[in-house]
Amino acid sequence: MQYLFTVIDHRTNSGTEQEQAAIDVFNERLRTDGNWVFAGGLASPGAATVVDNRDGRGLITDGPFVETKEHMAGFWVVEAADLDVALELAGAASLACHRRVEVRPFL
Repeated sequence: MQYLFTVIDHRTNSGTEQEQAAIDVFNERLRTDGNWVFAGGLASPGAATVVDNRDGRGLITDGPFVETKEHMAGFWVVEAADLDVALELAGAASLACHRRVEVRPFL
């Protein structure tokens, strides 16, 4: 089953060199153990653009969809046998990036 690990932060571009090195080690573990699917860091919410074409008018708005104190700073998509394995991996991810990590299964 695949899971989304969302990295939650209240700052932008706040990762340190030590955190990036730990993330690189964690990513290599994911690859070696067969859990790696995809991962990436994200630009700040201010770099976002929202597209709303629900009514066919194609409304485009600069900036984030919602104003919040916290935002999605990055993510992993991982393959895990079950939720227990995913939670163990998320714990290691949180330790590596030194941020809270939300875990959600894909439908």
